[in-house]
Amino acid sequence: MYHVIINPASRSGKGLRIWKEQIEPALREKHVSYCPHFSEKAGDTVSITADLLRREQGDVSLIILGGDGTVNEALQGMDDPRRVILGYIPTGSSNDLARDLKIPKDPLEALDLILRFERIRPMDLGVLSYGDGEKRLFAVSCGIGFDAAVCEEAMHSRIKDTMNKLGLGKLTYLGVALRQLFASKAVSGKLTLEDGNPVDIGNMLFIACMLHRFEGGGFMFAPDASDSDGLLNLCAVGNLPKLLILFALPTAFYGKHYMFRGIIPYQSGNLTIETSLPLWVHTDGEVTRKSNHISVSCEKEAIRIICSQNP
Repeated sequence: MYHVIINPASRSGKGLRIWKEQIEPALREKHVSYCPHFSEKAGDTVSITADLLRREQGDVSLIILGGDGTVNEALQGMDDPRRVILGYIPTGSSNDLARDLKIPKDPLEALDLILRFERIRPMDLGVLSYGDGEKRLFAVSCGIGFDAAVCEEAMHSRIKDTMNKLGLGKLTYLGVALRQLFASKAVSGKLTLEDGNPVDIGNMLFIACMLHRFEGGGFMFAPDASDSDGLLNLCAVGNLPKLLILFALPTAFYGKHYMFRGIIPYQSGNLTIETSLPLWVHTDGEVTRKSNHISVSCEKEAIRIICSQNP
C-alpha cells in the first residue's frame, strides 16, 4: 500500500490537476494499491504524516507529490524517519532534492521510477535546533541569513504565483534577492565546528548547511556534498563587497563560487552558528522564525528514498 500525500497548490496550483489527470489514472491502470491524502493548508502534511506513522505498523511506503517544502513538512511529522520508504514526485518551484537524486521532472516518469523500485537507499537527514529546544528536520539544506531572508520574502510575495504560472518564477527570487542583498545590514557571525575551534565570519551574509549539492532552485553551493556520508557541507559567505556578490552568485550555479575570497567551504557532522543580530532561518526553503543561535547536526542514513540508479 502506497500512501500518497498531495499538495494541490504545488506548481502554482497545478498539483491537484497532475494528481487527477496523470498520477491517479496511472495508479489505477497499473492496479496499484494506494491511499491519497490531501493537504489544504500549512501544517496539514505534518499532521497527516504523524497520523500515518501512528496508525501503521512497520515500514510505511510514502509518496510525496509536491515540492521540497512539502517533503520538509512531512519530515516534521516523522517521529522515526527510518520507518519510511520515500518516493518523490517533484511538482514544486525549486525541486533541489529531485535535481540531486536525478528524479525525473515529468510526474509520470517519477511515478514509474517509484513503482519500479529501481533503487532504494538510505539518505542522511539534517537536524536544526534552536536555543529554546525547538527542532526541525531537513532533507536538502538549512541556512541562516540572506538565503533564508530571500525565501521568507518570496513566500509572501504577491506576484510569485503569477510569475510561476508564466514560467518566470525565478525572476521573483532574483528581484527579491537583489532587494535583500542591498537592504542587508552588517552582521558578525561565529561558526563553531565539531572540532571546537570557532571561526569568526565578519560582515556575514549567510551560511548554508548542505546535505545535497543544490539549494535555491539550482545553486550548487556544495559541489562535493554527499547525502550519505554523515556530514554537512557548509557554504559560508562574509567579508565580500555587495557588488562582488552580484558576480559571485551566478557562478554558484556551476559550483565555481569558491574562487571568490570570502566564500569558504567547511565540513562537519555538527556545528553551531551565532550571530550578532537575529536572522531568518530556513529548512529546505521553509522559513518559520528568526534566531541568533542555532545548532545543526547530521543524522546518518536516517530515511530510505527511491531514486535513480545514477544519482
